Amino acid sequence: MYHKNNFHKYTFCVFQEVSLEDIEGLTLHYTSKSGSSYYVTKEGVYRKSNHWGRVANCRWRLKTLANDQISKTKVGYAKWADFYRDNESETLYFIEIESLENQEIYLQHKDHPSYTSQILRTGKETAKRIKTINEVLSSDQWAKYLDVDNLELTRKRVVEQLLDTNLSFQEIRRNLY
Repeated sequence: MYHKNNFHKYTFCVFQEVSLEDIEGLTLHYTSKSGSSYYVTKEGVYRKSNHWGRVANCRWRLKTLANDQISKTKVGYAKWADFYRDNESETLYFIEIESLENQEIYLQHKDHPSYTSQILRTGKETAKRIKTINEVLSSDQWAKYLDVDNLELTRKRVVEQLLDTNLSFQEIRRNLY
């Protein structure tokens, strides 16, 4: 179980964005060298920051309320139960898709309740795979030299194989012929 003394050491967490008003009246417990502010409660922690993702030795993502690109600084909240262990060598992560159309594809931890039986990879491998999926979804460049009749159907097959197999992108492309 994570708590105020260990949540910042090799953890993965998805914080939920909350409004700035949610931290009004709370006691500031810590300010990091990079300027992030932490407000600890009995149930969890609020983090006010202008950077998310790789944070020191942690992987912390912010699930935003809306596509607000105006404000860089955001406040996120996570319960202590939302923190999971992280390291570079174990296969702890799977790919979670919220929306393929909007390219909302995320790294998620195997201890999260949404895990069923998806392929697990290391954090680095999962991030690389997500980057490749986003490339397949947003560009046609990867299919430049392929002889395919239906690019959208091919795109769908490639994404499915990137999700459901450990084949490399090059192997998947080769198998399309």
